[in-house]
Amino acid sequence: MEILIINGGMPKGGRTELLTRFIAKEYQFSYIDISEIQLPLLTGEQEQWQLPNVVFFKEKVKEADGIILISPEYHGGMSGALKNTLDYLTREELAHKPVALLATAGGGKGGINCLNNMRTVMRGFYANVIPKQIILDPDCFDYEDGTLLEESRHLLAKMVEELKMYVKMSHTFIVPRE
Repeated sequence: MEILIINGGMPKGGRTELLTRFIAKEYQFSYIDISEIQLPLLTGEQEQWQLPNVVFFKEKVKEADGIILISPEYHGGMSGALKNTLDYLTREELAHKPVALLATAGGGKGGINCLNNMRTVMRGFYANVIPKQIILDPDCFDYEDGTLLEESRHLLAKMVEELKMYVKMSHTFIVPRE
């Protein structure tokens, strides 16, 4: 089962990167850090679709059985860099694919708009966004060892378990891709 994490946070060393690396290590999942693949601002020009990083990104997403999409909440939504990166995808890569959503927030009541924003975009691809979603605030992390605190680990484990269940179901009930 190939689960791909897409890290939609841009600052190096931030909580979104910490979370991505933790999940990848804990569950042996691969990940793409959008700050490393550096896709250009999508203009719709035909030559952009043949750029090596674009082709690589699209192939990795298409090959994955499931996706974990992580973004910090910026100004009431997902990061603009993540939205630009997702704009390079089509239904061909994501239709009926199980997707889990996580948001990192600054505290208080932040994060829910980011999750809603990502859910809306994934719905446009006909992706199968799972019901369980998580918002992690600064007090959910153990910064000394780069992990999550116990309650957050438990929430994450339940979300990963649910994502795997949806991946297995998607393999059982093969849905033709459009």
